Amino acid sequence: MDKKDYRLKGHESFTLREGWLTKGLNAVHDNPRVFSENSGADALGVGTNMAKSIRYWLRTAELTREHQRDGVTLTELGNLIFQNDPYFEDIFSLWVIHANICRNFKLATSWNIFFNNIDVTSFKREELISMMTENIINITGDTNPPERSISDDCAAILQMYTENGDASPDPEEKRNSPFAVLGFLNRIDTNTFEMQHPAMDSIDPSLILYVIADRLREEGVLSIDEIVSGDNMPGKVFNLNRVSINEYLDQLQNKGHIRVNRTAGLDVVYPADMPTTYATLEEHYERSHNA
Repeated sequence: MDKKDYRLKGHESFTLREGWLTKGLNAVHDNPRVFSENSGADALGVGTNMAKSIRYWLRTAELTREHQRDGVTLTELGNLIFQNDPYFEDIFSLWVIHANICRNFKLATSWNIFFNNIDVTSFKREELISMMTENIINITGDTNPPERSISDDCAAILQMYTENGDASPDPEEKRNSPFAVLGFLNRIDTNTFEMQHPAMDSIDPSLILYVIADRLREEGVLSIDEIVSGDNMPGKVFNLNRVSINEYLDQLQNKGHIRVNRTAGLDVVYPADMPTTYATLEEHYERSHNA
């Protein structure tokens, strides 16, 4: 088996914290060379390793792209969010970033595996580490992945998606992440967690379209089974069941973006008047500004 490229602990052991994406977007917008100067620590007002972590999260979330000649610049998505929701006050923006991170196997391997391959309702911390290790070995072909890095990634996932992810009483050590509001994880006790389905009203139907649009446009048809259970598809990315997915698909059909065929047991989706991926996001921000 050929080994598959993957990355662990790109975050420098720092989960994605409140305010970091805003700091990063502003800094890159003002100076594409920001990370060439002391790793960006001075401009961002954080330590060097934290600055490296912010750079990693921006890139992994597809908010920035890196060029050897031009430095770091905002992507089309990065610019869109910078112009419309730079403080990430709209949960829609957090959902988009989450979707980008957890579909990014190359840069956020553990996040990708957690949402696509860890299929349990509840688990203990050590069980998550064991399942993550087994999946990394099976998927990448690396029979000896670094244990400490896997453990650190698992800790970061738990901190990122759990309310009060860090129970430390020291305010300087707080690691609360804005992504806890997405509602994926509930802490049962200090060492046990359970997966949850997020609230349906927190997910705009256009997020479903955002995730499936490229595949649907390329292949011309997608089965509902694939949308529910396929890797990097909405059922996995947003931890949604088939009933919820069908409700979102019906809403998208009512808007004329897709056509759903459930006759003769087909259960498939076709593109209709489907906007581009960028336009899907742009339309949301236009609606929210006009609301």
